[in-house]
Amino acid sequence: MIRCADSVVFLRDIRLYAFHGVMEQERRVGGWFVVNLRVHYYNIKKACETDDVDDTLNYAILLDIVRQEMRQPSCLLEHVAGRIGQSVFSRYPAVDAVDVSIVKENPPTGGRLNGAGVELHLINDKSVG
Repeated sequence: MIRCADSVVFLRDIRLYAFHGVMEQERRVGGWFVVNLRVHYYNIKKACETDDVDDTLNYAILLDIVRQEMRQPSCLLEHVAGRIGQSVFSRYPAVDAVDVSIVKENPPTGGRLNGAGVELHLINDKSVG
């Protein structure tokens, strides 16, 4: 008998053009962002047995969630990442946790760097009604 201690469905290096930033020009002109999503889903055992996509998390639906939330301009990447997590929990209530990172590839910092961003680990507190 297989026992699964942890499982993650993930999307790696989703590159999207979006309009986020504190400065108005960032929200007007936009820029490139890279999103990584890791969805902790401990109830994946059924999919291991059935080979049925309805028994797991659908990559295409997760990608649509990321795209939809990235289309909404925000000042803070924390806000966008939080919306992505909340949308995943709303679509898949059985999900236990979501790790989401968003990197702005060319932030207006005045320095040379490959990107700046946020990384959140969000827990689906199922005890809250």
